[in-house]
Amino acid sequence: MPITPLMLIRNIEQVQNDKAVVLKHDWVPIEAISKNLQLAVICSEDQNFLVHNGFDMKAIEKAIDYNKKGKRLRGASTISQQTAKNVFLWPQRSWFRKGLEAYFTFLIELFWSKERIMEVYLNSIEMGNGIYGVEEASKYWFKKPAIKLNRNEAAAIAAILPNPLKYKANPAINYIQVRKNWIVRQMNFFGPLDYNQKHDK
Repeated sequence: MPITPLMLIRNIEQVQNDKAVVLKHDWVPIEAISKNLQLAVICSEDQNFLVHNGFDMKAIEKAIDYNKKGKRLRGASTISQQTAKNVFLWPQRSWFRKGLEAYFTFLIELFWSKERIMEVYLNSIEMGNGIYGVEEASKYWFKKPAIKLNRNEAAAIAAILPNPLKYKANPAINYIQVRKNWIVRQMNFFGPLDYNQKHDK
């Protein structure tokens, strides 16, 4: 079971806060993860995942534009960047860490297929207090393995990714329900997920 820096940091925080040390993590191959969930996180987090080289320049430009207006735009960080951060680095923001993130993003895009990046991403993301990876998240929220998630369940899990320590996939509050419905619509627009077929955006 691969342990990431984030998992260790969270365990240390649990000890420091006199809380029970929880670490639930069950790595599964991409074939054991529902295509519904793979598509849901692409539609939620990074709709250009299949076509970019690790960096979504359009999203970055929009984020800079919004920041100039005093607004914040979530989504400039690609799935590849999030994978680099989750697996190799730590959560705190700094220019040094962003530089390392860019370096590791370049490497994983160079040496891993998109399918492999997705597999590592879905197995390493934080999904709740001491819960890591979609297999444990699926069991926790829907009492079933990740391979059996339907579109609505997959969208619910994807909907909490911006802040999995704050939000619940089930039962979903109104904000998450709205996000879930939007993700399902995006899944319908996107069409079937095919890693061998480039999607024009």
